[in-house]
Amino acid sequence: MIREKEPIQDAVRRFRKLIERSGLKKEMRRREHFEKPSEIKRRAKLRAAHRCKQQQQAAELLR
Repeated sequence: MIREKEPIQDAVRRFRKLIERSGLKKEMRRREHFEKPSEIKRRAKLRAAHRCKQQQQAAELLR
């Protein structure tokens, strides 16, 4: 929705930011190609391992 007396470039910029913040762009990129369920699980495991490693490093710094 374009506001009164708003340049089209500003409206497009607002729209892009809205799409980016909502996560729609990331979701579209993720669904662009089919991904096997095993690949999804593998990526989730890798993310969890990375998170765990970061938490351990943070805990070591606090000691």
